[in-house]
Amino acid sequence: MAYEYEDITYEVDGPAAVITMNRPQRYNAFRGKTVDELIRAFRAAWADHQVQAIILTGTGDKAFCTGGDVKQRAETGDYGPTESGMFEIGYLHKLIRDVPKPTIAAVNGLAIGGGHVLHVLCDVSIAADTARFGQSGPKVGSFDAGFGTAYLARVVGEKKAREIWFWCRQYSAEEAERMGLVNKVVPAAELLDEAKRWAGEVGEKSPTAIRFLKQSFNADTDHQAGLSNLAMSALNLFTDSAEGKEGAAAFAEKRAPEFAKYVVEH
Repeated sequence: MAYEYEDITYEVDGPAAVITMNRPQRYNAFRGKTVDELIRAFRAAWADHQVQAIILTGTGDKAFCTGGDVKQRAETGDYGPTESGMFEIGYLHKLIRDVPKPTIAAVNGLAIGGGHVLHVLCDVSIAADTARFGQSGPKVGSFDAGFGTAYLARVVGEKKAREIWFWCRQYSAEEAERMGLVNKVVPAAELLDEAKRWAGEVGEKSPTAIRFLKQSFNADTDHQAGLSNLAMSALNLFTDSAEGKEGAAAFAEKRAPEFAKYVVEH
């Protein structure tokens, strides 16, 4: 019996598994259930011998993914119930890296915050010309001090990665391509077809060679998983703090956060 997804859709089209984050009413932001379903889908694609590449995208033309559902966090203090009782975003990050098949982010709109981290972790990124990229953590009382920073610095360089995180600016698809953040920019109407073309092309290559190549590329940065574990533990503590709650509350209430009172003197 096929699993019925609620927060995502999953389909196999030739050599490509297409995983689509499907919460357009929340700009495809993820809650705990979304992460559970993404994990299930990536594992299904891993196990399916027909699948040679995995495409990750979002529903609609507004957002690829805008990260964790901050409104949910403001309402309940967490990201909602999960199958395991844990919010397994760190495991999802590792899974995207570990699945021995190329992962292709088809960025159809906003890739912000934790959604930006998801596209960065994919092996390649193809962007619609309407896509926008950026981080938001320091604006909403959150951060990713693991793969979201350390690996991003490998992709775009230390100076640019620090700019992205500290200033929380948004960048166009063309700017993202210039900094090496995406591999190709195409008209929005052609995005999924282009991603499937990339999947079909890599699907003609030796899957064993691709597996070894991906593991070889990952070997240089796998130590960052330890940083990611530390970061997730720290983030759990931070989001329960008054400062973390202020960021989420301000976002939900559509006001500027009052962070000045939390400056720590050293």
